[in-house]
Amino acid sequence: MRTLFVTGGCGFIGSNFILQVRHQNWGRVINFDKLTYASNPKNLASLQGDSNYRFVKGDIGDRLLLEQLFETYQPDAVIHFAAESHVDRSIDSPEIFIQTNVLGTFQLLEASLNYWQKSKLTKQQNFRFLHVSTDEVYGSLAPDAEPFTERSPYKPNSPYSASKAGADHLVRSYHSTYGLPTLCTNCSNNYGPYQFPEKLIPLMILNGIAGKPLPVYGDGLNIRDWLYVEDHCEALNRVLQQGRVGETYNIGGMNELANLDVVKMICALLSAHPLAPKRDYLGLITFVGDRLGHDRRYAIDCSKISEELGWRPREKFASGLKKTVDWYLRSL
Repeated sequence: MRTLFVTGGCGFIGSNFILQVRHQNWGRVINFDKLTYASNPKNLASLQGDSNYRFVKGDIGDRLLLEQLFETYQPDAVIHFAAESHVDRSIDSPEIFIQTNVLGTFQLLEASLNYWQKSKLTKQQNFRFLHVSTDEVYGSLAPDAEPFTERSPYKPNSPYSASKAGADHLVRSYHSTYGLPTLCTNCSNNYGPYQFPEKLIPLMILNGIAGKPLPVYGDGLNIRDWLYVEDHCEALNRVLQQGRVGETYNIGGMNELANLDVVKMICALLSAHPLAPKRDYLGLITFVGDRLGHDRRYAIDCSKISEELGWRPREKFASGLKKTVDWYLRSL
């Protein structure tokens, strides 16, 4: 059984990935997380007593600790989720995004390279460093533009996306310069269980339940491609197992929708759900000043991962959103 060293495993995507790994017995997991505001160890409560799961609190910027843990656990792969990820926070406080996403990734790469270079040949050949990134590094698309591909130029428009772009370039350089067997993925907007409620979908669900305003930036017509988190985790495992070393794979949900349409769908689901309070949810929609540098549209062309690795998203947005609304209502 492979040993996977997962950074940021108590966050939204990381915890879903770890649960999938353990429930499907893909490998043993070392979960390395700093436990920032968006982390929640309770996401992984079902793994209590699992001898193939271990949690270690720590910062990816602490290279000495990383090197000690690599020596102790001898991982076969590093799956790097740990990141500051909220655009609004990056606009207000960009420094922490540079510290974590750029310098933290650098320290993790250095520790991984040191470990990989000292490993036996068979270990070196099988080792992988999988960096999980975002489609926001590509910038904004015009309404009629073709979706992002792996060849799209980087044009980040926020401190968050710029910091992730920097991390992507570092990962690529460590493969090109040192031969570290890296993989990079760039995904579209994730949604599903365990997401911290600063992001659009959980914020709208929880505000709606509480009878609070549903704040929509600008005219609400900014378009995003929505990817159900379990589909994303399956794609990551496929890339980890079969992806070509040094390559980047875009992972999309094939669900382009305007933010306002998403909010209206949430309102309809809440109105129909037996556990939700009965109220006029559409009447809670409140348009607010637009976000600075707000990208108008994202869209992902995921033909590369489909053709090379045979992955396609399974979940339709309507069914995935219904599952998500139900999960939050039953988790209150």
